[in-house]
Amino acid sequence: MVVQAELSDDQVDRVFHALAAATRRDILRRTIEGEHSVSALARDYEMSFAAVQKHVAVLEAAGLIIKRAEGRERLVRADPAMIARARALLARYEELWRGRIDRLDALLAEEPDAASTDPAPH
Repeated sequence: MVVQAELSDDQVDRVFHALAAATRRDILRRTIEGEHSVSALARDYEMSFAAVQKHVAVLEAAGLIIKRAEGRERLVRADPAMIARARALLARYEELWRGRIDRLDALLAEEPDAASTDPAPH
């Protein structure tokens, strides 16, 4: 199985949008732990079944979960390949910011240049 490493800008937008809501993050967490029916997921939230279906649809559009039919039920599970791609994206952002912080730390640790600290002659 070949996993595409890079996400398009549109995919990145959908992933961040999907992860922006606490309910969707919780649904994703639960589907990482195991497959659930949408109706079973909906029982644990103080919102309508339709609202939970919409959250599931956002996660599915982002590719973070996979939905399949089994009889009359719709079962959802996390897509580990897309989660790995999203994790890699976040790791790149972390690397970028850690590099910037390291450079800032190095600049702050440098001793001031003697010429620039001497008072100007009068």
